[in-house]
Amino acid sequence: MYKTLKQEKTLLLGILTVIFFKAVGENLLSSDLSIFSYVLTTAALFYVSMTAIFAVVRHSDSLAIKLGDPLGTLILTLSVISLEVIMISSVMLTGDPNPVLARDTMFAVIMAVLNGFVGITLLVGGMKYHTQSYNLDGIKAYLVAIIPLAMLCLILPNFTSSSENGNMSFSLMGTLILASIALYGVFLFIQTRSHTHFFIDADNKSEHDHHGPIRSNLFHTVMLISYLIVVIFLAKGLAIPINDSISVMGAPAALGGLIVALIILAPEAVGAIKAALTNQLQRAINLFFGSVLATIALTVPAVLLISGVMDQPLRLGLEPAEMVLLTATLLMTSVSFSSGRTNSLNGATHLVLFFAYLILMFD
Repeated sequence: MYKTLKQEKTLLLGILTVIFFKAVGENLLSSDLSIFSYVLTTAALFYVSMTAIFAVVRHSDSLAIKLGDPLGTLILTLSVISLEVIMISSVMLTGDPNPVLARDTMFAVIMAVLNGFVGITLLVGGMKYHTQSYNLDGIKAYLVAIIPLAMLCLILPNFTSSSENGNMSFSLMGTLILASIALYGVFLFIQTRSHTHFFIDADNKSEHDHHGPIRSNLFHTVMLISYLIVVIFLAKGLAIPINDSISVMGAPAALGGLIVALIILAPEAVGAIKAALTNQLQRAINLFFGSVLATIALTVPAVLLISGVMDQPLRLGLEPAEMVLLTATLLMTSVSFSSGRTNSLNGATHLVLFFAYLILMFD
């Protein structure tokens, strides 16, 4: 018991930090603090957030060892994305109307994961191993679901009729909800039941780089969810200094949402990069592509239902330049993962697209 408490002391620290910031910390950051106190408070908040993120990775690794892939990575993906959907839904239900919140969040996740995280992973993995392999059937399964959902949900609404308040037509809303639920449901059946071998790379069965004792599935699941909740609350607290910094720099407001999204997705990114460095690219792919697919498939039905019930304006269609970037990203992803092997050039190309996305944000 003592060893468990000692190993999970980060959770207690995280809970205390969340309580502090919800009680006085957020008001403290919003007040006129001295520069030294402000930086010190922000640094402490960032430190606790990052230690909680690494604890998430540790427990997801334990589940992956006990359950094996793809179930181990699926649990981490669904946990992160479900909490992200809850955050978006809570803002829509309680905050001021923001018609583009869900769209911008989904687009940020797609760009950050498929270009930023995938680019870094392929680059560092390629530099260490020159060429890395993965299961081609698995990546095809992901892309078969991701490409139509991304096009239907983020591009098609720009070319269809809308209601008087600017919302999509009822028929389009119903189509997107059914398409998202149906495609994701079939994909989960393929991934966990009928074709699990698509998501396992038989050529690279190296052990997980795990540190610490492995306990029951229930223990690691509870700890994983607990740390994820801590990360979510701390990320919302970090939004204050992030937004303050953005205001001082005169940067676009969308940058704050991207940074918070990166923090929330950090457990998957850390786990995937660690997997690539141990030549387990398939596990990294399961994490990255699973998060993109789950983001679209779970966010779209949730926000459309909320928009319909609450009669709130909602805009899913991207701007023209963003549609070009999305199309280029999906095309480049299809090319990069078309042969079963990758190298550092693929990673560099995806990073170029990510930098183009960042530059477009400031344009």
